[in-house]
Amino acid sequence: MKRDASLVLLVLNEIDGLRLVWEDLPLDDFERVVAVDGGSTDGSREFLTEKGIPILEQGIPGRGVAFRVAAEAVDTDRLIFYSPDGNEDPADIIRLDDALQAGADLAIASRFAKGSVNEETDWLRPRARVNKALTWIANKTFGRGPYITDTINGFRALRRQDLLDLNTTVKRFPIEYQISIRAMQRGWKIAEIATIEGQRAGGESKAISWPVGKDHLKVLVTELPYAKWFTQ
Repeated sequence: MKRDASLVLLVLNEIDGLRLVWEDLPLDDFERVVAVDGGSTDGSREFLTEKGIPILEQGIPGRGVAFRVAAEAVDTDRLIFYSPDGNEDPADIIRLDDALQAGADLAIASRFAKGSVNEETDWLRPRARVNKALTWIANKTFGRGPYITDTINGFRALRRQDLLDLNTTVKRFPIEYQISIRAMQRGWKIAEIATIEGQRAGGESKAISWPVGKDHLKVLVTELPYAKWFTQ
């Protein structure tokens, strides 16, 4: 029996990654597999069409928009968001959905949990340290349960209706940070699985450090009125 869940592929010029991970994706395990494409021009769309994967269109660009487009388009109970860029381990897709079925409200593939491996090993590229700092601030400001080690990774799963009920507003990359913060503020049960982050397959990351970091800080400021000190 297929899982009452949708595997959502978040795609923007990821043809190299799609070719790399395709055979390892557990496509047959899910009721639905869809792609949300942000305007690929490298052959990604043609590849997905050839494989029979429906492509959901974005009227407005941005990763946050893609999350909402998927939630509004499918009818399954659960959503697993996966970026086929080589960073995310296909073996963890099932593990994330299993965590939801075991009772979690939000499941995150953590790059910083015990046993995980983060691709950011060069001390001259401080992405991992910035991620950890933003995660620490989120825990201290909004956390109502166990410490969450990775509030930013987009490789995650949650129930479709829960995502809609969060009323997210972010259009670009910090959508994951807003989801994590709002989940923490609501006291959701958040499960993390340790993941091994691979190397990106082809091209540059879409998450340019300074603009994306600035956007995360904007999200943090916007959510401050809901900090636990003001709502307890």
